[in-house]
Amino acid sequence: MKRAAALVAALAVLATVVWLVWPSAPEISGQEQRIAVVDGPGNDQRVELDTTYFPPAGGGRAPAVLLAHGFGGSKQSVRAQAVRLAQQGYAVLTWSARGFGRSTGQIALNSPDYEVKDVKQLIDWLAKRPDVRLDAAGDPRLGIAGGSYGGAIALMTAAHDARVDAIVPMITWNDLSEALFPNGVFKKMWAGLFFSRGGPALEAQGPGAASGPGAQALGALTAQPRPLSAEEARCGRFLPAVCEMYQEVAATGRPTPAAIEMLRASSPVSVAGRIKAPTLLIQGQRDSLFTLAQADANAKAIAAAGTPVEVMWFDGGHDGGNGEVDWLDERLLDWFDRHLRTDAGVAGNAGTATTAGPGASGGSGGGGDTTARTMKGFIITRDGGRDPGTRQRIRLHPGTDRYPGLAGTSTVEVRLAGPDQNVANPPGGSPASISAVPGVGGLLGGGAAQGNLSVSLDMPGQSAVFESAPLTEPLQLTGTPTVKVRVQGKGEATLFAKLYDVADAATPPTLPAGLVAPVRITAGSGEATVTLPAVDHRFAAGHRVRLALTTTDMGYATPAEPASYVVGLASPTLTVPTVPELAAPPSGPVWWTWALPLAAIAVAALIVATGRRTAAAAPPSSADGAAVELASAAGDQLGTPAGAARGAQVPLEIAGLTKAYRNGEKAVDGLSFRVEKGQVLGLLGPNGAGKTTTMRMMMGLIQPDAGEIRIFGDAVTPGAPVLSRLGSFVEGPGFLPHLSGRDNLTLYWQATGRPPQDARMEEALEIAGLGTALERAVRTYSQGMRQRLAIAQAMLGLPDLLVLDEPTNGLDPPQIREMREVLKRYARDGRTVIVSSHLLAEVEQTCSHVVVMHRGRLVSTGPVSDLLGTAKHNGHGARLEDVFLDLIGDKS
Repeated sequence: MKRAAALVAALAVLATVVWLVWPSAPEISGQEQRIAVVDGPGNDQRVELDTTYFPPAGGGRAPAVLLAHGFGGSKQSVRAQAVRLAQQGYAVLTWSARGFGRSTGQIALNSPDYEVKDVKQLIDWLAKRPDVRLDAAGDPRLGIAGGSYGGAIALMTAAHDARVDAIVPMITWNDLSEALFPNGVFKKMWAGLFFSRGGPALEAQGPGAASGPGAQALGALTAQPRPLSAEEARCGRFLPAVCEMYQEVAATGRPTPAAIEMLRASSPVSVAGRIKAPTLLIQGQRDSLFTLAQADANAKAIAAAGTPVEVMWFDGGHDGGNGEVDWLDERLLDWFDRHLRTDAGVAGNAGTATTAGPGASGGSGGGGDTTARTMKGFIITRDGGRDPGTRQRIRLHPGTDRYPGLAGTSTVEVRLAGPDQNVANPPGGSPASISAVPGVGGLLGGGAAQGNLSVSLDMPGQSAVFESAPLTEPLQLTGTPTVKVRVQGKGEATLFAKLYDVADAATPPTLPAGLVAPVRITAGSGEATVTLPAVDHRFAAGHRVRLALTTTDMGYATPAEPASYVVGLASPTLTVPTVPELAAPPSGPVWWTWALPLAAIAVAALIVATGRRTAAAAPPSSADGAAVELASAAGDQLGTPAGAARGAQVPLEIAGLTKAYRNGEKAVDGLSFRVEKGQVLGLLGPNGAGKTTTMRMMMGLIQPDAGEIRIFGDAVTPGAPVLSRLGSFVEGPGFLPHLSGRDNLTLYWQATGRPPQDARMEEALEIAGLGTALERAVRTYSQGMRQRLAIAQAMLGLPDLLVLDEPTNGLDPPQIREMREVLKRYARDGRTVIVSSHLLAEVEQTCSHVVVMHRGRLVSTGPVSDLLGTAKHNGHGARLEDVFLDLIGDKS
């Protein structure tokens, strides 16, 4: 049997290698067609839309997705994304919006009378397809996604058509008038680029012209040249009314009431209360066209109408950045899987608040506040440094279960200093200071733009500067800081507020994301509150925070008349919003992708060569993947000495456990603690504390240098029968990527040799909550989906002791909340759970007991309630995070 098991394991590894070099993704070919639609205020305009339909892989009826392109792009801009969605079993329709690509008609800026009517007729067309799933006659199961211009049409259509079941708008606007005229100041360079993209029939050039929402937002910046008519040169493919509006505001630099009315009519701000489709808002942190404040306004307005909303800030936008295409595709797929694959997801789209998710009760804004109940998770991208092996940038994705808004969940006050200062607006506004150069970040693509390239330059005599003392500790800004200023002089002053990160005198200051906030202040009117740009930025200890107020900015229209002002601080306090709840799991190279197959081959070869057999023992249950099974088979059976009756009832007891590295440094040093039945124990400690080493010794994967581990009274050794009562998941999931999730679990259980009915498979699958994704190949899974499948695998057979290392890694906030309840319920049924996690807020809500380790040694142990109570009594923080930092600080 052992030889056979080894051969099966070796063949499984060989199958993995074959899959890696074998192109197995289903071929998807699009079906080109032109769809005639009727639009206009009087339904008197006929337009032909150039479309491509991608049928779902695998056949049958499937949910549909409308995939919209960015301004200046076409259906070709989203083709690669459409193919990926079709490969995942969705019916996908892409189209070139009226006035773009090979579609006829003129651009109306996503007007309800034009583009929205067009999309409603595309939904009619999808409802007639035999391979599209219907909720009712003429009502397809439908999601809409798109970036920039495409994101706005997703929002607008959802407001005007109740058949839309879920939407994912990316890097788009809430109020186009506010986006182009923030605080009444004309964003002239972006407006010029935006409207120039509405030129004659542009097509993206080259394979990289549409990579992700940031790159496709304004379409290609090159096009095949051809002679233009006078009207095309003046207005491109815009409706005459839109062209006239732009010509007027661009000439004056001031929005007219008619222009504001037109722009708002094409904006979600006018219809946000009517959006009932669950909404995932993805906004770029590097975006001076549609800032994070635009997504914030959308989130609040949609949630106030009772619609579930989640928000993500990623490393990208109209100004470049990494773009995170693969990560965004996973988030989009997860959202549509959640809301389109199951009837429960669509049931939430009924115009009433859904209260089952995170934030349904408790926390700020609870009670009867609809916004508080429907504002769901928040995930953000942060810089995690560089991978020590590849030197590539690591991106972390911390999250919370409630979107905090731009004011954060707490604030830090930073004291600024500086005298009142004279500034001047030069004649004609030239030369102008620089904050960001619109469009340049996108042109730089994945190169310099990824490194937070700063081109900011403040002209002498045009800027007032106020600065803090060196920070005594790091400051994580998340949201919009505010400061009160005073302007003396005559008339209305146009100023541009910037917040710099100043390292030292030899290093140029950094302007986070290149963002600036334009403001208009009436001179001599007293104090005015300035709201700075929304950013997520970490100021290191020793750095200074610098506030600059300039009279010019190259990207904006400024008064032509010369003027002078005196600018000072009305209050020295800069209020900085923070979100302490944001936490990210540790990152690093995923070593198991190459180490696990090699280990499996080596152990299998050893078994085949020696034919070593173990003494008869109880068949194993759930363990930590094939490596644990093979290790158990290879090791000598060392016996199971009977412990005392009391000891046999203790799930885990560790005494004097010690393990040293080769250099003599101790990873675990004299560790002792015990865990009782029914406990959920959190194993806590900073990186290098010895948590994972301890867990690996619990599973018999490595042997201690001293001390012992007993599980239910039996000593843990490689191959010990008592390991059949332990289920574990440590250091990342490993699955055969070409098999489905269900097949992976079935194959794993078959390898244990136990009867199928003992697996309790359906209970484990219910815990995983993967729905129809369980039947898909694991290679298509997101990190969060693989994590849930791994936890279900650890729970096969419902072991008495469950050991999980970072179980919430890769899960979004709603999934983290679900996992919290799963672990509590698992322990309440008489079993025991041990969890290692960096999310201290989650540990506080999940665990009944904790063990705190530092540098391999035990620092503290006991019930969570006792630790928190002691901290309160001693006048320290009342959160587990505060207690943890106090304990670690005492030992550092």
